[in-house]
Amino acid sequence: MTDFHLRHGTEVAQALRERRPVVALESTIVSHGLPRPDNLRVAREIEQAVRDAGAVPATIGMVSGELVVGLDDAELTRLATAENVTKLSVRDLAVAAATGADGATTVAATSAVAARAGIGVFATGGLGGVHREAAQTFDESADLVTLARTPIAVVCAGVKSILDVGATLERLETLGVAVVGYRTRRFPGFFITDSGFDLDWSVDSPELIADALAAREAHGVHHGGLVVANPLPVDEQLDLDLHDRTLAEGLARLERDGVSGKAVTPYLLSHFHSATEGASLAVNVRIILRNADLAARIAVAAATRRDSATA
Repeated sequence: MTDFHLRHGTEVAQALRERRPVVALESTIVSHGLPRPDNLRVAREIEQAVRDAGAVPATIGMVSGELVVGLDDAELTRLATAENVTKLSVRDLAVAAATGADGATTVAATSAVAARAGIGVFATGGLGGVHREAAQTFDESADLVTLARTPIAVVCAGVKSILDVGATLERLETLGVAVVGYRTRRFPGFFITDSGFDLDWSVDSPELIADALAAREAHGVHHGGLVVANPLPVDEQLDLDLHDRTLAEGLARLERDGVSGKAVTPYLLSHFHSATEGASLAVNVRIILRNADLAARIAVAAATRRDSATA
């Protein structure tokens, strides 16, 4: 393969030409984040949630070394069912393309590719962040640095409580990444509605978020991302006692089993899934569907605002 340009799916290419609202979606949740066979069904549901709210879904991934913005259903099925799908962050994209890999894009890679493709809104489950043992390991997700230099709005449910939430918020501030709560002044903790940390800003409508994106572009001063923290309603979160007990057990097992570095997150997520008997997985699915809906409404509001300004 010698042509390494981005390829746009047919539906996405037409939507971008017609300046219709488009929402980027990651593929890591399909290949690595959800168990089979539920992963493919949920991936289709996520795309449908975007369509139901008036936007076009653009699931991003790599197929045989080709970086695709808007996987079709056959490509989505391939990444959901193949055995050797590589997890791709931004730094991996060029090498993966050169070697003809099948790959699923992380939050960092999806954000960067979406921005390059002219897509301004991205829906995911949760951001990566600073790990609890980062003072010793320096383990910090590439999501944070990528968002510092990528002008995209990322709708998420905060970061998973297995991470160091406070340190993650400090790093986002240092890196210049704006964080707003959607109808809240508290940062969500993914499985739970409130992580225990305050936010400086809250917005109460997709239109206001679209205004913030327009202001960023008009100012030409800030070129980083906007994190839109969208918490689950309290009655949809993971039971708090179950969450706290499962987290404490998981952290104790980490120490007992000597798990460290990159193995920590999958270890803890696997523990959550088994210890909660699938309840955490159900919460995970609720989160991404709600975020896809909000991201689509933001994209629609941004498109409406742009069309009104140019009319």
